[in-house]
Amino acid sequence: MILCDTNILIEIYKDNTKIIESVKQIGQENIAVSDVTCAELLFGARNKKELQTIRKDLNKLTVLPIQSSISAFAVELVEKYALSHKLSLPDALIAATAITHNMELYTLNTKDFRFLEDVKLFVAE
Repeated sequence: MILCDTNILIEIYKDNTKIIESVKQIGQENIAVSDVTCAELLFGARNKKELQTIRKDLNKLTVLPIQSSISAFAVELVEKYALSHKLSLPDALIAATAITHNMELYTLNTKDFRFLEDVKLFVAE
């Protein structure tokens, strides 16, 4: 299983063929997203039709909830890295989810995560 950051799904909606191809190679059954990604995508919907499309697409993926252990870990990450590396709460929650579930994280914003020792970043071929 690979955890996809929000920007990966956004690129799919933008018809980025490189990202679409890499996700096809991974396989939909091997893709997971955090509740944070679901919320970010739904928040970004421009209208009800787009909201329904996003919801339908998310229902096809494995969605990992933010458990109390993930939340507590994210708080630790924010405390440690928010000032020095500008780690945001959504990114901390996504990173904590990837680390807790021992998954690689597929993101286009590697600079947001590369300083986190335990995050394994997925590199598309």
